[in-house]
Amino acid sequence: MANPYRSREGLSVRQAANSDEVQLRIDPVHGDLDEEISGLHSQVRRLKSVAQEIEAETRIQNDILADLQMAMGQAGEGVKNGMRKLNRTITQHSSNHILQVIIFGLVCFSVVYLLSKLARR
Repeated sequence: MANPYRSREGLSVRQAANSDEVQLRIDPVHGDLDEEISGLHSQVRRLKSVAQEIEAETRIQNDILADLQMAMGQAGEGVKNGMRKLNRTITQHSSNHILQVIIFGLVCFSVVYLLSKLARR
């Protein structure tokens, strides 16, 4: 069949100005009105079930999206906290390193000073 929603040869769908409207033309010679109406009812039921499935899938996808957004927020907070801790650690190690360099300089200066004193004697 060319049109899957066409129930019989006597029923045809015309394009309407409004996409929500469906205009039907029933040929009284070839079609029975009751059969056409029951065929339309079954199609409406199928469309309603498809719409319900789409709505359920949309709800599921929205829930997944909300969970992902919450997880991304938590991950962002975790990264921010990790960066703060890393910056503190770098600052501590940097100051410890500077202190070690100063102590090494003082020790070298003391050794050179003592060697120069011993060399003069």
